[in-house]
Amino acid sequence: AIFAPMQDPESLTSQLLAWYDAHARVMPWRVSPQDRAAGVRPDPYRVWLSEVMLQQTTVAAVKDYFHRFTARWPTVSDLAAAEDAEVMGEWAGLGYYARARNLHKAAQQVVAHGHFPTTLDGWMALSGIGRSTAGALMSLGLQQYGVIMDGNVKRVLTRHQAIEGDSQSSAIVAQLWDLAELLTPTMRNASYTQAIMDLG
Repeated sequence: AIFAPMQDPESLTSQLLAWYDAHARVMPWRVSPQDRAAGVRPDPYRVWLSEVMLQQTTVAAVKDYFHRFTARWPTVSDLAAAEDAEVMGEWAGLGYYARARNLHKAAQQVVAHGHFPTTLDGWMALSGIGRSTAGALMSLGLQQYGVIMDGNVKRVLTRHQAIEGDSQSSAIVAQLWDLAELLTPTMRNASYTQAIMDLG
């Protein structure tokens, strides 16, 4: 284990970031800690596409789909202009098909608006984007402050804080959101977001 249960928030955050700097996974949609430090900026479109694809599945299952999507539709405008049947055809086999329909509709919303959202509420106004995905997009896509609460984060926080019970219950989810907001740093926000997902 890289930390013991019930350590203080600052200790958890600093240890997670140090672990991530040494062990960050290489992914086609990710800007590495070294590249980020060198000033490389993420592409919000690629981050958003990966976040939607990764819901309810694994990195291994998503990589080939991600490569095909970004080769066929390299920008949000390209995706917005695609036919529904084309998008659904490329998505075939990835499951949870409402994600593909919402992704396509949201791409059209972004193009109609003229640019990607710049606020949490703006992201959440797009089809299919909830609070956690919007937080990830603020953090990973825009390099601004964002807080997430996916299955990985729930797994880490419930174990770290020895929280027992159903992690899907509204009371525990609320507790975990409060904890996530306490733990998530302003500095190196994107690295922390990726670190806690990687650990999870």
